Order: sequence, then structure tokens, then C-alpha cells
Amino acid sequence: MNEKILIIDDEIEILTFLYDALEDEGYQVLKATNGEEALRQLKYGPDLLILDVMMPGMSGFELCEQIRKSVDVPIIFLSAKQTENDRVEGLLVGGDDYLVKPFSLRELKMRVLAHLRREERKSRNQQKCLYFGKILINLKSCQLFYDAGEVSLTMREFEIVQYLAMNCGQALTREQIYVKVWGLEATGDSITINEHIKNIRAKLQKAGEQDSIISTVWGRGYRWEK
Repeated sequence: MNEKILIIDDEIEILTFLYDALEDEGYQVLKATNGEEALRQLKYGPDLLILDVMMPGMSGFELCEQIRKSVDVPIIFLSAKQTENDRVEGLLVGGDDYLVKPFSLRELKMRVLAHLRREERKSRNQQKCLYFGKILINLKSCQLFYDAGEVSLTMREFEIVQYLAMNCGQALTREQIYVKVWGLEATGDSITINEHIKNIRAKLQKAGEQDSIISTVWGRGYRWEK
């Protein structure tokens, strides 16, 4: 498994327990003890969040609303609050599931697996091609075409193009791109993204594109233009 799961809980014992349990299942696990730390961890691109409701400072419900402004991945609430109103509020602020403490670890694992499988099915059923003017990106065959002619890209270059294009209009940092393409455990330097972007731009320009569709966002990173 390569899915990344972010656990947010201010109770260290629960945080450590879940971290070890999910890591044993083969997931890449991230953790945070408060809202601010959780928002910083989003740059690593988690595929699912497990979120405590009652935390000091920013509550789980407030954090969920913040996260939903930029991230669309499954969020499972964990909470000792067990009334119907609590569960309804959790779903209304953007949660996908709600599990009451104390909870069954086996049930939590099954819910995590079910949500990830649902996301995988959704991804498979999504559009296979992206179109940007004369640019066509075939997500299934991993090919990019400009004005019907194929632009030869390395696999890393294509993965960068795919990530930028699928987040069209959003400024992504070099670190975000690097972690997404090379993985969380990669030991290289995100500065390599600059060279790959340079090569991609050169290939597109050679194919005939005059105005680069990949713009530099100074102090931030890169953006695929609409």
C-alpha cells in the first residue's frame, strides 16, 4: 500500500496507537496533535484523514471546514461526542464518516479500507483525458499530445504534468510536487523540480506552444494555467 493517512488527535496515546496500527497495515502514516500542525501536514498529500473532534484551540469541526477549502479526501471523525446532533454536524462540515470513542480498531481499519477503495473506484471512473487548448493529456496511456503530435516525456515529467494539470489553477510548491511524484520517503532535493519543469517547457515550446501553460508563482512554486 502507498496510501498516506494523516491522524490528528491531541491524545498522544491514541495517536501513537493508531499510528502503529495503521503503519502495520502498510500505510504511510502522518500525525499531528493540533489544527495548525495538521494544516502544515497537508502539503504531503494525504489520501485520508482521521480527525479527533475535541481538541484544544481549533476543534475538529473547525479544522475540517478549513481543510475542505483545499482538500477533497475522505475524513473520518473520531469523537467521544456521540449524540445524533454531533454526528450530523460532523457530516455537515465536510466529514465522510463518524466513529464514536471508544471504538473498535478492526472497524476503523475496515472503514479506512472502504473509503480508500471508494476513492480508487472514483478515480478509475474519472475522465481519462484532459484538454487544454491544443494540449491533450491521456491519463490512461501516460501520453501528452500537442496539436495531435505526441510530445515525448519521461515518466517523471509526465507525472509532474499530470499532477499540475489535475490541480489546474492551483499554485503548488516544489515540495508538494516532489513528494507527490517521488514519494514521502524520497531522499533527494525538491530543487530538482526546477530542472524538470524547464525540460517540460522546452519540449512544449519545441512542439509549438508559445505561451507556457506552466507558470512560475514566485515564492510559491508552479501553476498549470487554465
